[in-house]
Amino acid sequence: MKEVRIMDEGAISRALTRISYEIIEQQKDVSNLVIIGIKTRGITLAKRVAEKISALEKIKVPVGEVDITLYRDDRHDSEETDAPVLNGTHIPFDIKGKQVVLVDDVLFTGRTVRAALDAIMDVDRPKRISLAILIDRGHRELPIRPDFIGKNVPTSLDEVIHVRLTEDDHIEEVIIEK
Repeated sequence: MKEVRIMDEGAISRALTRISYEIIEQQKDVSNLVIIGIKTRGITLAKRVAEKISALEKIKVPVGEVDITLYRDDRHDSEETDAPVLNGTHIPFDIKGKQVVLVDDVLFTGRTVRAALDAIMDVDRPKRISLAILIDRGHRELPIRPDFIGKNVPTSLDEVIHVRLTEDDHIEEVIIEK
């Protein structure tokens, strides 16, 4: 397998800064804004976006975590013998009537996002849910479209995108594995 770096630390930071500005422009009133990251790297990205928005708008933006393990529609095969490992959803604030921005690292088929939407709706009903993605690689199987995109990366089905973040991987890069 050949790995090609498509984003370095600076490119990731610039993409998250742009996403943060776009969220502020769309929301207009960030006092009603909450950000929820999809485990694992979506949480790291959600925290970074919330920090950028908080610094720009001088307001603390709450960050939550959603675990989609039990909501996956592709993990319930009868041949699967291992129980799913739950990392826990942690949303320590009320989301009813809030403007939620759901954050993840890579958007591919849309199934992870659909599962996250189900998990969020089981908690409560926000006013609106927007989607922020660092990498959109296409190949949707569901009608899911991000509102905020760091980078569009057209891929073939046999390619894999890896987002590596300092907090999780001790390195900062996005690579495509061919």
